[in-house]
Amino acid sequence: MTTMEKTADVPAPHGAGDDSGPLLEVKDLHVEFQTRDGVVNAVNGVNYSVRSGETLAVLGESGSGKSVTAQAIMGILDMPPGRIANGQILFRGQDMLLMSPDEQRKLRGRRIAMIFQDALSALNPVLSVGYQLGEMFRVHQGLSKKEAKARSIELMERVRIPAAKARVNDYPHQFSGGMRQRIMIAMALALEPDLIIADEPTTALDVTVQAQVMDLLAELQREYHMGLILITHDLGVVADVADKIAVMYAGRIVETAPVHELYKRPAHPYTRGLLDSIPRLDHKGHELYAIKGLPPNMAHVPSGCAFNPRCDRARDVCRTDEPPLHQVTEPDGTPLAGRGSACHFWKETIDG
Repeated sequence: MTTMEKTADVPAPHGAGDDSGPLLEVKDLHVEFQTRDGVVNAVNGVNYSVRSGETLAVLGESGSGKSVTAQAIMGILDMPPGRIANGQILFRGQDMLLMSPDEQRKLRGRRIAMIFQDALSALNPVLSVGYQLGEMFRVHQGLSKKEAKARSIELMERVRIPAAKARVNDYPHQFSGGMRQRIMIAMALALEPDLIIADEPTTALDVTVQAQVMDLLAELQREYHMGLILITHDLGVVADVADKIAVMYAGRIVETAPVHELYKRPAHPYTRGLLDSIPRLDHKGHELYAIKGLPPNMAHVPSGCAFNPRCDRARDVCRTDEPPLHQVTEPDGTPLAGRGSACHFWKETIDG
């Protein structure tokens, strides 16, 4: 799909429009990379959506396609070697892939913002944090340096950075990992976007700081009524903040569910394996479970279900036929809202 065609207008401003519909919809998204080993299909037909005020957690091991999907949404894929081969990315009903580069730039930061995984790498080491925060206001709102600095201090206070006025001229290396991540959150919030994509926002932080950062994100989301896409490999991080979960494996979504339903009754062996890998207090003294094997090389994905070499339940059909995302139902056939599983034998999995 090309980006040559142009839409008539950029979507309505923050807070406008019909909140009953999806804020963002990703439809049949395919992303590929040209490598020495040939074409690598990093994202294969991903579909998900998020509404205003809703949190979608996208889970999976490294290499599953979570971050590549986010980069496609933000328009920051390296192209080449990357390429969006097919699909739609609809923001308030308008396809971002059909927008001109200028229209896409107007959305980024102002309407859709991203919190990156490594705050120290994402922040410029030779510019003060106040200057970097203020740039959002100077570029997008035309504020003076003095006004932008005042707004930067307000943002730092909002994300609970102590002595913000005294620290606004400090540099990224002068802050702890948790404080740097708060600065990244402040940058994402600067223009009060409709949607924030948080890519592994608690990586490399200790457990206490992780909880503080996640609580802050949840509080700010409620205050601003933003949509939030939380990308992570840690099921423990999302339990208290997500509304629904999409589990990715080898570039595909293999399970979708409301958060509490997924924890209670996973319907895909990969999801069950991720849940079983979480340390539990009532299993003290027992060996920690680990999913056998490694994620597949995306240049050589196994035929059939990509998870079959690591799955204890795999049968012949799993090695030959790729399963669609089945609608998960009650035993009487009643569909379960928001539940899907890309497993030929999901009924056995969900029953334990």
